[in-house]
Amino acid sequence: MRYVLDELQCQNPEVATRREWLLSNGIGGYAMGTGAGINTRRYHGLLISAITPPTGRMLLLSAIDAFIDVDGSPVAVSANQYPGAVYPDGGHYLKEFSVADSAVWRYKAGGAMIERRVTAHKGENAVTVSYVNTGDVRFKLTLRPLVCHRDHHSNFYEDARYPEHLEFDPESIQVTHGGVSLTLVHQGAARTPVQGWYYRFEHAREIERGLDPRDDLYCPCELSYDLQPGQRAVLVASTSGTASPRIIDTTPGQPEYRVSAMLRQAAESFFVETHDRSTIIAGYPWFTDWGRDTMISLPGLCLTTGRTKQAKAILAAYSTQMYQGLIPNRFVESGEKPDYNTVDATLWFVNAVYKTLESEWDTEFAVEMGPVLESIYDWHTNGTLFGIKVDPADGLLTQGVDGVQLTWMDAKIGDWVVTPRHGKPVEINALWINALRILEWLGNNLVEAGHSSAMSQSPGHYATDAEHATSSFNLKFWHEGLGHFMDTVDPDDATLRPNQVIAMALPFSPVTQESAVQALGVVAGELLTPVGLRTLGREEQGYRGRYKGPLPELDAAYHQGTAWPWLLGSYATAVVKFLGDRQEAKRILRNAKDMLGEYGLGGIAEVYDGDAPQSPGGCPWQAWSVAEFLRAWTEDVQGE
Repeated sequence: MRYVLDELQCQNPEVATRREWLLSNGIGGYAMGTGAGINTRRYHGLLISAITPPTGRMLLLSAIDAFIDVDGSPVAVSANQYPGAVYPDGGHYLKEFSVADSAVWRYKAGGAMIERRVTAHKGENAVTVSYVNTGDVRFKLTLRPLVCHRDHHSNFYEDARYPEHLEFDPESIQVTHGGVSLTLVHQGAARTPVQGWYYRFEHAREIERGLDPRDDLYCPCELSYDLQPGQRAVLVASTSGTASPRIIDTTPGQPEYRVSAMLRQAAESFFVETHDRSTIIAGYPWFTDWGRDTMISLPGLCLTTGRTKQAKAILAAYSTQMYQGLIPNRFVESGEKPDYNTVDATLWFVNAVYKTLESEWDTEFAVEMGPVLESIYDWHTNGTLFGIKVDPADGLLTQGVDGVQLTWMDAKIGDWVVTPRHGKPVEINALWINALRILEWLGNNLVEAGHSSAMSQSPGHYATDAEHATSSFNLKFWHEGLGHFMDTVDPDDATLRPNQVIAMALPFSPVTQESAVQALGVVAGELLTPVGLRTLGREEQGYRGRYKGPLPELDAAYHQGTAWPWLLGSYATAVVKFLGDRQEAKRILRNAKDMLGEYGLGGIAEVYDGDAPQSPGGCPWQAWSVAEFLRAWTEDVQGE
């Protein structure tokens, strides 16, 4: 699938600077930018390396200023944003941008034509940037690489100590700082070792988020090439110094618009294989591998694409990180202990184990997971971190401590937890009942496979607990007067939120047919949008219909009306399960075709505004957004 911006779109700054591209390297690093070629985020750059894969992401090669000269008058074929000015302004000459396996810009300027191609190297922190003379006149190409060494969350300013070491070899440059080396291999170039600083690059998206938008960058040299028609200039940037050029010469063709193919291609960016773990990146550019996101995403990303082996590897890896019956909420980048502040990640883990074994039964893996799931049951029943414990009176799971957010609605501003949801949340208890039924199911299957000793409790033990909890669930959560489920009980909160839809969509949902039909009607009328479910009803107190402004404003709106695409997966599943309306589910999920091309090209946004017109926001490439569309499209509507 190739995503294309034509000349008219390239010449429209509102389109070209807000359509972003991503090339991931499969170990946590990436290249990322805009169709316009202007870096509008601090996360944009040609080489963002995962120094400690898949974390420790560091921006090394930010951009390359490029000029072509046919007759002594250099013309820019690159662009940067400075305060109040774009320089150089090569966007005037941009005729087409496209992205698939590579990001490609095609320029026509000064009687010459040139194609710039960026290709990330799979499995290594490296990128190839090539320039091809695609016209019929000779020209001189001048390149000025702009480098830095900074965490991709941070900023970079002129420093007299930077770089600590600069080494020039006949066909390469090595820029070393803080123990990290960037090597630029420039075979065939005439090099001028002119060093200097470029100041006050400005990132427009960071201004919108209320963050420092400025960077300074360092230019170690100038490179020049004499390109005859058909000739190519190649620059390879890497942390190893040994990376070979990787050039994918794809012939332009018609983009493929089958939903399944588009979603499967989108899934590829999130898979990561490192020396010590197989995992899923929660989203680009700012997330790493998060437990909750990984487990929600695993069925869609792995199982619908035939990656059952990888799914088992991911689950096995997370099981080794379990602490007091909880998997980590996230692996932190700086090497501290993982965070366990989540009530649902572990329950989604149980669901992912079930979905994996349902997809492809593996007795050895089932025997391995049996004690893991029983340990989860034991800790949750007897009590674990953050007040997570089964209430013996009703068999439901309660949770919550002051100042900590444990469900997926986890926004926090200073000491203010925006949506604390303490007590017994609806989707958490549906997940708990789902987990009990999975333990029952797993026990029965292991008995049939001749491995009854793999689990300490009989399947009937878990069935009894599930029946008790299910009875309490329907008694406590259903609100007949409102026609939908409570969001939490004990303490009670009848706020209209979409979490009840998650409860409906689970494989072993405790929700009854009658109540589901009523609740789906309310959800369709108040929460459903073409691009996601609103996180709060429009008539509820505190509703925010716009996801805009600096970070505190974004966090305040995050789960207070903002629409989340990933929830459409659960909604589509519930519509098919309880209403039998496969065509309606298909209609909703088909919106993925447009969503994949309107923000992060080849990705689905993390969130959208709750109010129309709904603009995308947050993370441009969100794993569970893609995963849940792909899962529901495959499982529920059997889409093409």
